[in-house]
Amino acid sequence: MLNNKRIVAVIPARGGSKGVPGKNIKLLNEKPLIAYSIEAAKGSSYIDRLIVSTDDSEIKDIAVKYGAEVPFLRPKELSEDTTPTLPVLQHVVNYLEKEGDTVDVVITLQPTSPFRTSNHIDEALEKLLQSPSESVVSLSEVDYHPYWMKKVSNGTIHSYIESEKEYLRRQDLPKVYKMNGAIFITPRNVLMEERLI
Repeated sequence: MLNNKRIVAVIPARGGSKGVPGKNIKLLNEKPLIAYSIEAAKGSSYIDRLIVSTDDSEIKDIAVKYGAEVPFLRPKELSEDTTPTLPVLQHVVNYLEKEGDTVDVVITLQPTSPFRTSNHIDEALEKLLQSPSESVVSLSEVDYHPYWMKKVSNGTIHSYIESEKEYLRRQDLPKVYKMNGAIFITPRNVLMEERLI
């Protein structure tokens, strides 16, 4: 079924990071950070097009060098510190559809997750087929469990999560996960009509 779907990978890579300037092209083991996401996407068995959405000409040049398409520079209004990812992805879909391309599924790959592999991408896409869910997102088990977290109120320590059971051993804790930002897979209709990633 995935072979009947037009799957577009989007790597959103804004140039104006204030926290770590130039983070998307900083070298990691002598390779620009964004290159890892490009290479993982290019190794996928299912991705039909790989688009880097950026407002930065240096990021564009590096992305093209590593084999991604950068058919436009992202507009300024979609490149602010506070710009959410959703309108950036919708901009890509609108651009491709105006160009005459079809988009069935969008997979978002943050460049700040360089250790995600082609296999991770393909497994996530296959999970979409096996799941009744409309979208798939990658998770990691938490490093420090929220049942052990505390809050302070009026100088007194309280459990952050109130529970009838006190967990004293790590082995007894229920597994919990956090979104890790490596993979988001969203069907076009969910992205464009329901406005969800």
